[in-house]
Amino acid sequence: MAEPRDTVVLAYSGGLDTSCILVWLKEQGYTVIAFLVYIQDVCREFVEEFIWPAVQANALYEDRYLLGTALARPCIARRLVLVAKEQGARYIAHGATGKGNDQVRFELSCYALCPSIKVIAPWRMPEFYQRFPGRRELMEYAQKHGIPVPVTPKAPWSMDENLMHISYEAGILENPKNRAPLDLYTKTCDPTTSPDIPDELEIEFEKGVPVKVTNTKNGVTHRSALELFMYLNDIAGKHGVGRIDIVENRFVGMKSRGIYETPAGTILYHAHLDIEAFTMDREVRKIKQGLSLKFSELVYNGFWYSPECEFLQHCIARSQEAVAGTVRVSVFKGQVYVLGRESPHSLYNEELVSMDVQGDYEPADATGFININALRLKEYHRLQSKVSTKQDE
Repeated sequence: MAEPRDTVVLAYSGGLDTSCILVWLKEQGYTVIAFLVYIQDVCREFVEEFIWPAVQANALYEDRYLLGTALARPCIARRLVLVAKEQGARYIAHGATGKGNDQVRFELSCYALCPSIKVIAPWRMPEFYQRFPGRRELMEYAQKHGIPVPVTPKAPWSMDENLMHISYEAGILENPKNRAPLDLYTKTCDPTTSPDIPDELEIEFEKGVPVKVTNTKNGVTHRSALELFMYLNDIAGKHGVGRIDIVENRFVGMKSRGIYETPAGTILYHAHLDIEAFTMDREVRKIKQGLSLKFSELVYNGFWYSPECEFLQHCIARSQEAVAGTVRVSVFKGQVYVLGRESPHSLYNEELVSMDVQGDYEPADATGFININALRLKEYHRLQSKVSTKQDE
């Protein structure tokens, strides 16, 4: 054991990496406060202050990833800094690898919240990664020191779980052509063996945030943020909803293969997308879609506590003021189906769109509308015809 050095707060998940890092830091002479033993319940905080803004944004990285890990990191980092301040610790440590996104997310968040904090990142320290070049060496170290870990040589993948999702990486998953083992998944059942009867839910939104969920089959209702989110996790998990297997672009510049389960988040994504389209002006929604894309990139890359992300959150929240109403969905065999919706702020005019009633619309006006829009196309193709003729001469 090295000479006593200082106190470090470790973002401790209980997985292979941080379980070994905890013992290794003690070997280096640090007094370690594990941010898990130091118990704080941030579940409600995570849902209301991190997941709900993502729901309002329809946040989706590279068209598929619902940002489960990326949203959790700034939430954890905020509490890490708070614990460090309370305990007089000068250091924060994490088990994120030197190749991944989480090192960036943790550290940018910590530095934004406490510029004077110092970060220990063992996976970027030669004395650590040369001693532990891979997960096999970590498992041997854990066995030697009697450290209980949730992985085995037969199932060596890295898992990160929180209230919103779980991710799986490493091991045989690093080969993108390998199918994930059937027993890999923990939050969702196999859609092929899920119930043969769907659950139908009514999800009520106010300002783009879910405020009530009712199961129309049994009348079960949940209103509080944490309760309704956990209930949606249960329903989605039962029906195998929320699984994706993707190759994504990491912020550090490489592609990686990840498997994710995001049960409740998947239901809410589809439901919110529907009520937003029902209540939001077309041109406003186009602008908001661009903001959502940028917001998703910022969250993925670790810039939650940046001025640009704060600005975007204000803009997105403003766009959600009229996003209110109820969406009815069916959850069945790995899919979410929208069945209907209603809203006091609906921009849908049944009479205007009806094929049976003319309403306040003059069909003859469409002729001029089409002619004006066709003008640009006619001119373009007229020019193209001239160019083709000259090339043929």
